[in-house]
This record gives sequence, structure tokens and C-alpha cells, in this order.
Amino acid sequence: MAHLIMTASTKIDDSAIRAAIRQAIDAGLEEAVHVVAYHEGRQVLNVWDGLADPVRNKAASEDTLYNVYSVTKAVAATALHIQAEKGLIDYDAPIAAYWPEFAQNGKAAATVRHALTHRAGVPLMPEGVTPELMCDTGWMTSQIAAMEPLAPPGEKTLYQSMTFGWIIGEIVRRSDPSGRDLGTFVQDEIAKPLGLTDLCIGMPDAVADRVAVMSNRNENDPPPPAATLYAKSMPYAVDLVPRVFGRPDVQRACIAGVGGIFNARDEARFWAMLAEGGALDGVRLLSEERVRSFTAMRDNGDEPDPVMFGIPIPLSTGGYWLGGHRVPGPKVLWHPGAGGSLGWADTEQRLAVAVCHNRMFNAQRPEDDPILPITRAVVAALDLEWKA
Repeated sequence: MAHLIMTASTKIDDSAIRAAIRQAIDAGLEEAVHVVAYHEGRQVLNVWDGLADPVRNKAASEDTLYNVYSVTKAVAATALHIQAEKGLIDYDAPIAAYWPEFAQNGKAAATVRHALTHRAGVPLMPEGVTPELMCDTGWMTSQIAAMEPLAPPGEKTLYQSMTFGWIIGEIVRRSDPSGRDLGTFVQDEIAKPLGLTDLCIGMPDAVADRVAVMSNRNENDPPPPAATLYAKSMPYAVDLVPRVFGRPDVQRACIAGVGGIFNARDEARFWAMLAEGGALDGVRLLSEERVRSFTAMRDNGDEPDPVMFGIPIPLSTGGYWLGGHRVPGPKVLWHPGAGGSLGWADTEQRLAVAVCHNRMFNAQRPEDDPILPITRAVVAALDLEWKA
């Protein structure tokens, strides 16, 4: 099943996109894929295909929801930027100015910017974490506040694979006069203004039947050694895999860094707001100047990251990823999610794309990534440039 959206002034040939999706599904690389694109503030593509639940032979639909993992971080970062827009957060202020407990054990100098750019020094999940404890925001934030940093804040890039969400979420909650948790804040300050119903950080019961069932192509791969920072940042007990993030309690919890359950249609509209400089359809969430600032690389942008086995992570000053081979230009704001999900905002070409799917993979090379031919086909169909 596939569907094409056309506006009065835009009609694109989506045949190559549909063929790329079908090829990935027929090859067993994907099960269901949903791709939505906005160009110049309007939806120009809305295509889906495959099975949301292969065991029940349930087809994906326009309304299917998907676990997007770290794509959630882009929404969390945007929530923080909205607080900065309101004058409630200063990027260069200590995190402890909003969350005093965070100053414990040598973290008093950690700033909001350090948290956004993964330099706060606390990338590891708490000892003894379980799925149940991970769902307890109070336990998670108290444990993170009590941690000793692995390096003095600001001195080293240490990717906050999972802890990012609780740190950013707590800064937002503590700076919010209403004290809203991040899931509620996102609904009130991002989703409702943009007309989004399916951008969930903490899934409501009512949508449970629409969530695609995940599988993992790499489930039989040997796990990373338990002593590595990578494994400690995503411990086996709460790893970013279907056995954990397919659990009803985990899907309903506010896990602000990796727990998002989105529909591609609504996710693309979120990215379109950024691609249009902070506003969409007359609703402005961020100033153009602020969004432009996000396209600058953070300090020490090419520094090897010990958590990610020494691979540099191309992060912008705003906490989004910046450029790389999976997006069409060096200034494109985007975020990947575990298993291949991604979304992006190209502010130069005014293009926003969201790709949601339910068969996770870990591509070691670009040619092993089944989503790359799909997104390249989207850019080509719109006669835009792939500059990467």
C-alpha cells in the first residue's frame, strides 16, 4: 500500500521512492517503512508500505506509529530551546542553577550547553538499572544527579546515549513554571501548536494498537564487551532493542532521550518547523536567528568519542546531528535513532524528511543501509541536491 500527497503547486513522481521501499522489504531488510517529506513548508510526499505486524499479517497504514529511539533527542532538545526562547533557560548557566542536586560529586560546572552537546561527563546509566527503574523518572534523575562525571564537565565528548533525555528533561521541568514533565511539555508546547497528535514521549493507552511490532536484523550479533563505555551507556538490561522497548510499561514511560513513539507524518511536520526557520503555517516556536545558530558545529566537533569506540559524533551547538552521509548536506540538522530511524531538516533547501520503520539494523557501511536509497530517491524526486 502506498499513498501520495499532492498540493496545488506540487506534484512529484514517487515511483522511485516506492520502488526503493519495496526493494528493501522484498530483500528482507525492512518490514514496514513510512516516509514523509515537506518542502517549502508543505507536505509533498506521504508514502508507506509493508507489514506493521508480520506475525498477524497486519499491514502498515498512514496512522501506524513506530519506536524512533534517539530521534526523540531532537524533540527533547527543541523543548529546551523553547524554554531558552522564553528566557527561562540560559545555555551557559550551570545545570545546577535549575537542578541544584546535579552539582553533586564534581558536576557543579556542567552547563546546559554541555548537556546539549554531550560534554556533561555523565554518559553511563545507573548501576542496577532495570526496565522498571528506567520507567521511574524520579529514580533515574536522582541517580544521575548523584553520579561522578567520567571527565570534568566540558572537557571531553562522552555521548549521552540514554542519559541525555533525563538530563534535558529535568532541566526543562525545573525551568518550567508549571513543572511539566517532558512528555507533557512536548504535547503542550510543540505538538498542539503544530497540530500533531502522534508525537508521543510516553505513549497513551489509546494508541497502543497502532504501534508497529519491532524486529531486529542484528539480534544474533555478539554484544559489545560489558566493560566498554558503549555497553555501560546502554546496559543489556535496558538496551535499545525490541525486548525492552516493546514492553508496554517502557512504551508508556517518559523516556525522553530514546523512548519516542512517533508517526512519520507528525515527525516530518516537526522537522518542517525547523526547516522553515522555527515556524510552520503561521505558528512560530523558535526565532529564525536561533535556528540558524543550530547549523554551527559544537566546539571540538571532530573529537573522538570514547563511548562510541572513538568515532566522532557530528553534533551541532543545538544538540542535533549536523551533516554526514545519511543527509543531503553538511548543514542539515538531523538525528538518527537506534536501528536506522531518522529525520532531518535542511534549512537551505527547506526540506524536511522523516523515515519510520520497524525492522532495526546496524549498517556498518553506507551500502548496507536500506534507508539511504529511499531518502536519496526523495531528494531526486524533488529535483533537489544531495550535497553530502
